[in-house]
Amino acid sequence: MFGAVSALQNLGIHVPCYDSRPSVSNGFWKLFRKFSLRAEEMDQLNPGRPEKVLVGGGTGFVGKEVCVQLRKSGYEVIIVSRSPGQFRMTWEDVEKQGLPSGTKAVINLSGQNVLDPFSRWSPAFKELCRTSRLESTSALASAIRRAPKQSKPSVFVSVSGVGYYAPDCVSEYDEGGEQGSDWLAQLAGQWENATADCGNDVRRVIIRPGVVLGRNGGMISQIYLPFYLGLGGRMGEGSQPLPWIHVKDLAGLIKHAVENEKMEGVYNGVAPQIITNQQFVDSFAAALGRPSFIPLPEFVWNLVFGEERAVMITKGQKVHPRRTLESGFSFRFPTIQEACSEFSSLLYVDQDLHSD
Repeated sequence: MFGAVSALQNLGIHVPCYDSRPSVSNGFWKLFRKFSLRAEEMDQLNPGRPEKVLVGGGTGFVGKEVCVQLRKSGYEVIIVSRSPGQFRMTWEDVEKQGLPSGTKAVINLSGQNVLDPFSRWSPAFKELCRTSRLESTSALASAIRRAPKQSKPSVFVSVSGVGYYAPDCVSEYDEGGEQGSDWLAQLAGQWENATADCGNDVRRVIIRPGVVLGRNGGMISQIYLPFYLGLGGRMGEGSQPLPWIHVKDLAGLIKHAVENEKMEGVYNGVAPQIITNQQFVDSFAAALGRPSFIPLPEFVWNLVFGEERAVMITKGQKVHPRRTLESGFSFRFPTIQEACSEFSSLLYVDQDLHSD
């Protein structure tokens, strides 16, 4: 091998040679030592590193979209989950180690899916829905409160839901709307109150999303096949309001809350267009080019999900994003027609993942 190198060099061809010995002067070992340093030491070596954003529930439907948009904007995203891994922390890590140094924002999206079709509506499942939200929110809020100055984030963003408001086909709610009295409303209120433990020196933003629409999860992933086969139809009576938001707009609103220092308090995470369930069904079927004549009556939803949680589908609220619009946020999908057009293609391609 070395003879071949010498022959090439004699011909005037430059052949780079590297010392493979583990010397301190070797570039590889310097790089290895650099990556073996703690995060705090890395920050000292490279003060120009991207700002960190901690995302609880970053592996879920909404969380994945939030992480994509944050990374595209140049943030270093650290996901809090049950499993360790690269750019991850476990909930135990958060409790024992606190927030990473240089954390700009903390976002919490954690919580058991209330409309999990594979889970029976029981006292045990209701308690799981409650504790999964309150415990994760409290853990992050406590970590923010205990964080030293160099790790203290500027904002804590958490979600709850429009279930905070009572179902009503007539009244229209903005962010000042009165809290309802059913189980979903009480859960939303407890979830929001759990954020207060972060302290008064951190900006706190609470977003109340409507039904989140997107191809990769949520309601659309569950109803896409029957609608594509022409077996879809209204859900319940069809005249009930459907407060909704495209997943990309919800993720964009969360990023907007991180970056807009004037945002604080409650914001409705819903599109500005107020629609009924029937209008959604008509728009989705039209985007697919399919009929939608097969309704699913209210008693079927009550039978499958239990009446207490089926109200998320069979009832609804008219919700207006007044403060969201006043904050300067611009919706990419302000109408249900635009939203359905984005996720209706059979061979779906997320254009955001293929653009700069």
